[in-house]
Amino acid sequence: MIDVILIGGSAGALPILVDLLPVLSDALVTPIVIALHLPPEPSHLPRVLGELCRRPVREVDDKEPLAPSTIFIAPPNYHLLVERTLTFALSVDEPVQFSRPSIDVLFESAADSLGARVVAVLLSGANGDGARGLERICRAGGIAIVQDPTTATMPAMPLAAIASTGSAARIARPDQLSDLLFASCAKGST
Repeated sequence: MIDVILIGGSAGALPILVDLLPVLSDALVTPIVIALHLPPEPSHLPRVLGELCRRPVREVDDKEPLAPSTIFIAPPNYHLLVERTLTFALSVDEPVQFSRPSIDVLFESAADSLGARVVAVLLSGANGDGARGLERICRAGGIAIVQDPTTATMPAMPLAAIASTGSAARIARPDQLSDLLFASCAKGST
């Protein structure tokens, strides 16, 4: 059973989310959690994405439970963690790879808490954040998907993830992501 879909990215990831999330929100009840590298000031991302989706899109509150049919966004200037109790925790620990929220922090916490019940997607970005976390998800038995670096605006993040996970991660073009996520959630629910 898949408990959560995680999506991480940085430069170049937003256009992919704009296309992907409306498709997913129409058909999946699995919670989706997004960590993007954002500036530390308040973000309009939940409102922008919420206007495109049929399910609620909101920034995470500390100790908030994962809820079906909801898209959660890591708030700017906080690390987001998934706890074993299927709740979120926010942290102001030091930035990782110059980022807070860090994709690695989110992915690693989910791998430690949920193991094989996680699907994680790493999109375009300009540094290696997310590669270590995606590797941990693979080791825990979760499903790892990496954007094909040839389609990424900034390929550093996908390239680092591929180097870190080797053949354990599935490499996909943006137009393949929704089908892969649907298949992963269907396979995980049997």
